[in-house]
Amino acid sequence: MCAEPRPLIVVVEDELELAQLIAQHLEEAGMNVQTYQRVAPALRFLQNNFANLILLDVNLPDGNGFELIKELKAQDINTPVIFVTANTHDEAKIQGLNLGGDDYITKPFSYTELVARIRAVLRRTEGHTDFNVTKNLRTIDGPFEFLGAKVHPERLEIEFPNGTTFKTGRKELGIIAYLHLHRNIVITRKELIHSVWGIHADIRSRSLDQYIVKVRAAFDKNGVSLDCFKTVHGIGYIFEPPASAS
Repeated sequence: MCAEPRPLIVVVEDELELAQLIAQHLEEAGMNVQTYQRVAPALRFLQNNFANLILLDVNLPDGNGFELIKELKAQDINTPVIFVTANTHDEAKIQGLNLGGDDYITKPFSYTELVARIRAVLRRTEGHTDFNVTKNLRTIDGPFEFLGAKVHPERLEIEFPNGTTFKTGRKELGIIAYLHLHRNIVITRKELIHSVWGIHADIRSRSLDQYIVKVRAAFDKNGVSLDCFKTVHGIGYIFEPPASAS
C-alpha cells in the first residue's frame, strides 16, 4: 500500500523559536514543512515551487503577510493561506479574509487546534488546482519528451540528452508544456499568456519574451536547438519540431 502523500506547508514566521515549534508539531502530524522568517525568500520559494498551504504571520521584518498575498495573487499563485498573528482586531481578520485568506488564527494557540485548522483548509481546497504548476500544467502530470529532453513537472526539472539535470521555473515549464501540446499551429501571444498565467493575469508581451529567452538559453546551453520554435511576426509563434523529435 502506498503511503499517504505528505502536504507541504510553508511557514512564514519571524519568531524563530515559534517557527521551529510549529514545524515540529506539523511534521509530527504527517506534514512536510518549509520555514522562512522573511517575506522575500518565502516569495522566491513560492514562485518556483508547489506548496499545499501557507501559514503566514502578518507582521514580518521586511513587509507583511497581506502584501505577500497580494503579490502571489498578482502572479496567479493561489496557494491556500492561514494567517497567524497576535492581532485580535476584527479589521485585521476581515482584511486577511478579503484578500483571499482561508482562515485566521490568533496567538497564542494550541498546536492541536492549528493542525486541525490546517487539515480543514486542505480538505476544503484540495482538488485539481492544488497540483497546479501553472494554469496548463500540474505536478501530477507525468514526464514528457521534448526535443530529446525529458521534462518532469513533478520536480520542475528538465533532463537533457547530455546528462544534465536543469531546475527550471514554473512559467518556463508551462511554456514548454504548451508548445509540446500545440505543435505545427500558429500560437498567438495572448493565447500563450492566458494558457500559462491565466486569463486575468496582467502580463505584458515583454515579460513573455523574457521567459522565452530563458527557455531558449536553457536548451542552447545544453546542446539542444530550439530553432524549430519560430516567431510569427505580428501574431505570436509556431513550434515545428522535426518528425523524428518527440
